[in-house]
Amino acid sequence: MGYRYEIIQAVVRQGIIAIIRTGDTASAVQAAVPLLDAGLEALELPLTNPGALDAIRQLRLDYPDATIGAGSVLDEASAVAAVRAGAQFLVAPNLDVSVIRAGHRYGAAVLPGAGTVSEVVQALEAGADAVKVFPAPTPQWVKDVLAVLPYAPLVPTGGVAPPDVPAWLEAGAVACGVGSALARTPIEEIKALVRA
Repeated sequence: MGYRYEIIQAVVRQGIIAIIRTGDTASAVQAAVPLLDAGLEALELPLTNPGALDAIRQLRLDYPDATIGAGSVLDEASAVAAVRAGAQFLVAPNLDVSVIRAGHRYGAAVLPGAGTVSEVVQALEAGADAVKVFPAPTPQWVKDVLAVLPYAPLVPTGGVAPPDVPAWLEAGAVACGVGSALARTPIEEIKALVRA
């Protein structure tokens, strides 16, 4: 699986974490495969999908070079289940220290959610590998936060479209979580984004 620092580097390397939000295992795999084949390397499968763990298992087998994580990880039990299924990183919309501890105990990188500067600081103090800023504010917000917390690895998520990603990265975000907008983006555009 690699060390946590290697996992988080892989997660943010391309600047995009593709979020696969579907309703079952088959549809999650079906949505993930074209993105992986297009060259996207970091995928998050939210546990709001009851088939997410099986999809994670399958994608880890079929795409050993990709970095596959679980999203919507709200508690310690979910964190442990996700890691056992093969998730290399865990993403949450909120900050729960038990999720960070459980993920780290088993070698997974953890990206808890934060909506304020105070929460970003709390997440970093709790050991977050990066911080999901949710819902995504504005690139200027990221710039302003980084003026006072220049070391904060921020990942804006929620309402970010693929064409917006460069502006967020320019503002200092380490990556963006991109969900439904990615599903609506033609595969050629995604390939171009990956190349860029």
